[in-house]
Amino acid sequence: MNFPPLSDDAFDRYSRQIMLADWGEKSQQKLAVAKVLIVGCGGLGTVAGLYLAGAGVGHLVLADDDDVESSNLPRQVAYRETDVGTPKAKALSAQLSALNHRIHCRPVERRLSGKSLSLEVSLADLVLDCSDNLETRQAINEACVTSKTPLISGAAIGWNGQLMVFDFVSANTPCYHCLFPVQYDETTRNCQTAGVIGPVVGVIGNFQALVALQYLTQEEKPSTRFYQLDGHTLAWRAMTIPHAPSCQICQVRKLEVPDENLA
Repeated sequence: MNFPPLSDDAFDRYSRQIMLADWGEKSQQKLAVAKVLIVGCGGLGTVAGLYLAGAGVGHLVLADDDDVESSNLPRQVAYRETDVGTPKAKALSAQLSALNHRIHCRPVERRLSGKSLSLEVSLADLVLDCSDNLETRQAINEACVTSKTPLISGAAIGWNGQLMVFDFVSANTPCYHCLFPVQYDETTRNCQTAGVIGPVVGVIGNFQALVALQYLTQEEKPSTRFYQLDGHTLAWRAMTIPHAPSCQICQVRKLEVPDENLA
């Protein structure tokens, strides 16, 4: 793929990244044409969005159906007091555009589901799940599996955070449903119902952005893994995600993959 050359101004702006031995001008050009879908413009989405916009990801789609509330401000650091009452997707789009005029942000001020979710996922090079409920996470996972779109999923509650990386290029890659087979959580626990420490959300959102930049620019892609953060002890735990033979989402994907042994 031929990439448009960087202007002198852009080269200067991104110079601290470009000077890295495994980055260079080519990686910056890749970011300029990349399309990333961020589902959820709360604590995770605002932090990840700031760093992806700052790094120069050319196209960001920001989806959220909520408005900014004053209780969001301690952890959703892209917003200002003047944003209270404004749709989050619109407010975040304005902040990211003000940070970097070279990128294009498209706010989606509704909850993505069904065909609209599938369409947005299929148009993206990468999806960041920054939502706060199990039903949405499962829907995003299924859409990513179907379209073979890489997924970086984050979650945070209390003092704890989770980061999950899924690359669905291979049919044998496990998915979110393998790890959490429950479709709905009748006793929903999120920041609103159980509380959260703001910096924990920031750490996970930053790691989502970091993995996204690795995926978009590096030849060796991040492997499918599950990470847990204990905010009390600052300890990280990394685990391989097991492939569940009974996973309904993976079973559908396998049926769609032709048997190479059949002529």
